[in-house]
Amino acid sequence: MADARPPLRTYGRIKARPIKRRQAALLDTLLPKIRVPSEPFVPAELMAAAREAWLEIGFGGGEHLAAQAAHHPDVLLIGAEPFRNGVASALRHVHEQALGNVRLHDGDARELLGRLPDASLARVFILFPDPWPKTRHHKRRLIQADTVAELVRVLAPGGRLRFASDWADYVDRALERFLACAALLWTAARADDWRRPPADHVTTRYEQKRLGDCAPVFLDFIRA
Repeated sequence: MADARPPLRTYGRIKARPIKRRQAALLDTLLPKIRVPSEPFVPAELMAAAREAWLEIGFGGGEHLAAQAAHHPDVLLIGAEPFRNGVASALRHVHEQALGNVRLHDGDARELLGRLPDASLARVFILFPDPWPKTRHHKRRLIQADTVAELVRVLAPGGRLRFASDWADYVDRALERFLACAALLWTAARADDWRRPPADHVTTRYEQKRLGDCAPVFLDFIRA
């Protein structure tokens, strides 16, 4: 008999402080308009003029997502985030900047990946995911072999994946899992390639807090 239990959560809390009234209103009015479909879908159908689609998994407050959308108005930016306060914050950015190229999934990113067709994304960002630092919780980390396989499936050939973390052990384990996949090619040629933020990186308030145990590390890969 198949295991009917849901997969382990890869994220912590769903909601923290009370959401401001203005952002709460956007949850009711704007989110339904830009929420991705709850059934399998083709990203290109969500924005006919988009030259390609990018995905950010765990967008936090939406700063990076909104900045990338503003810099690339011809790209569809899909964001996945289960944290209610983060979704509300991202909606504020979308509303204030009038970003018509953002679509959101307010839930588990793995559910979203399962609804995407093969080779449908040109870029994926996974920036500072929940590190689950305690050893007994490492099984809850997002980057596991099955998730890497799904990421490879939805990335088009030549597509790019970026992972960043400020937890040394998570960086090491994630790198092991990415390198174990022959379809992902690590682009680093020297130490500065992972020690320095990439030229197109957008620093967020979370990153500036330096809550991890090491300086931020950036791992970029290309889908073979």
